[in-house]
Amino acid sequence: MADSLRPVTRPRLYEQVMAQLREHVDGQGLKTGDRLPPERELAERLRVSRASIKQAIVVLEVQGLVESRHGGGVYLRADTLDPEPVAALVERRRRLPDVLDAREALETKLAELAALRRDDDDLDAIEAALEVMGAEIGDGRLGEDGDRLFHAAVTAAAHSALLAEFMREIGEQIAESRHESLQQPDRPARSLTQHVRIAAAIRAQDPAAAIAAMREHLETVRRVRLLSWNPDED
Repeated sequence: MADSLRPVTRPRLYEQVMAQLREHVDGQGLKTGDRLPPERELAERLRVSRASIKQAIVVLEVQGLVESRHGGGVYLRADTLDPEPVAALVERRRRLPDVLDAREALETKLAELAALRRDDDDLDAIEAALEVMGAEIGDGRLGEDGDRLFHAAVTAAAHSALLAEFMREIGEQIAESRHESLQQPDRPARSLTQHVRIAAAIRAQDPAAAIAAMREHLETVRRVRLLSWNPDED
């Protein structure tokens, strides 16, 4: 019989700081756009080092819950601080590079084939996806549905059953990488602009330009706060 007992671990200090910040936000009734107390004040009130405060803020940034503005403090991007368990973040950080490698390998080829094989119905689906994403961003949302529809339309336009099956197999991981990217500050509008470039190359039946535009887009997707976070710092 497998032993289910595991070593007991203490919460990292920055995890305790995050719990205190969550209570502060709830207790003070803070909302999206409100500013958290300065790092120095938090360190003094919680009696911890500023390094622990900084790490707690980084973890909240990774999850899109706060935004650090250079020289301007830390502001809420949500009405409550309800972070994921750190263990879940660590696991996502571990698998994300492999997911992004797979996306680049598959989606650059899909963009190339879409430029060569697309028909009028495919172009209509791509354009409809861009409109959905634009409307979502205009409403202040991340544009995740439109992003999903766009990449699905490009996949369909490639007319490759096997590549489409590969994309379905990693659909859950792709959705995770999509959310990770689009929650970065100012990322949704940039992503939409890149989608427009990909669509233009496919419409022009220019496979080289489609590959380049998709690769540029996926390089941007790679630039997420999660991958620069060191979970072992305290």
